Amino acid sequence: MTTLTICTPDDWHLHFRDGDILTETVAATARCFQRAIVMPNLVPPVVNAEQAMAYKARILAARPAQSTFEPLMTLFLTNATTPEDIMAAKASGVVAAKLYPAGATTNSAAAVTDLEAMYPVFEVMATQGMPLLIHGEVTDHHIDIFDREKVFIDQKMSKIVEAFPHLKVVFEHITTSDAAQFVLDASDNVAATITPQHLLMNRNDLLVGGVRPHNFCLPVLKRNTHQAALRQVVKSGPAKFFLGTDSAPHAKEAKENACGCAGCYSAWSAIELYAHVFEELDALDKLEGFASHYGADFYGLPRNEGTITLVREEWTLPDEIMLPDGRPIVPFFAGQKVSWKLQA
Repeated sequence: MTTLTICTPDDWHLHFRDGDILTETVAATARCFQRAIVMPNLVPPVVNAEQAMAYKARILAARPAQSTFEPLMTLFLTNATTPEDIMAAKASGVVAAKLYPAGATTNSAAAVTDLEAMYPVFEVMATQGMPLLIHGEVTDHHIDIFDREKVFIDQKMSKIVEAFPHLKVVFEHITTSDAAQFVLDASDNVAATITPQHLLMNRNDLLVGGVRPHNFCLPVLKRNTHQAALRQVVKSGPAKFFLGTDSAPHAKEAKENACGCAGCYSAWSAIELYAHVFEELDALDKLEGFASHYGADFYGLPRNEGTITLVREEWTLPDEIMLPDGRPIVPFFAGQKVSWKLQA
């Protein structure tokens, strides 16, 4: 096979950030994706309909000329979120609401501290048909960082799904065999996104030979056995799992310092990275469903009518690219070869 044509894909989980960087991040996404679920963890976060629509306008202003890319907006849940906020957001066109446990990831300090107090909001979301997108990790300091997803499933996720059987739930950027099995065993109202980094790498790629800050993301990379489980689930092709890059840009200087921001900037080569994985798995026939069909179906949106074509061509990702303000950023998989390239 030398070419692969699929229905235009969507990215069901990514971070654009805000301000001048939108010129880079929106264009990188729009080159191959028709739609994207936009994460709301800005500073300050997007907590109501008015803020969501203002952010959408900024994204559209950064969209390349002639592009028809569509951002799908989300609401950042806090313990101050009300049912009225959900209804107003739904009426304005907001597609989903995002649950971050406070402190779980970048810019999440203002997020939910009392999850059970959110149950009235979840009830309204279920009646409004608004999916709940969950960063599924506990944040207790005594819980090992490699176990936080599993503990969240046991302590929180299972209870949410049981209490709200009619609520659509997306378990975002899953990283473990436990999460994959939980989604497989749950009802059809539960789905999951999977990132390129969690398919391509495991914690050895973060820690062996020295800490590699550009592979640091949250949830953190896990054991190779968990990576193998995620690869197996996308290879088998169930419709509950679909593409969500969790692309999260940080300038090189922010990644290569004592703190080391969490996030991998994969939008720049996202569809090529997924094609690379699916070819490794001898499952290129499963790529279209994962990238182009299953997410739209779960969200109740029409599948895209256009197509993209990938060409079998080995190429090397650049070591750096430049942000609009002149700062370098290191894309995910920098300096490494992939086997497919998007046809211009």
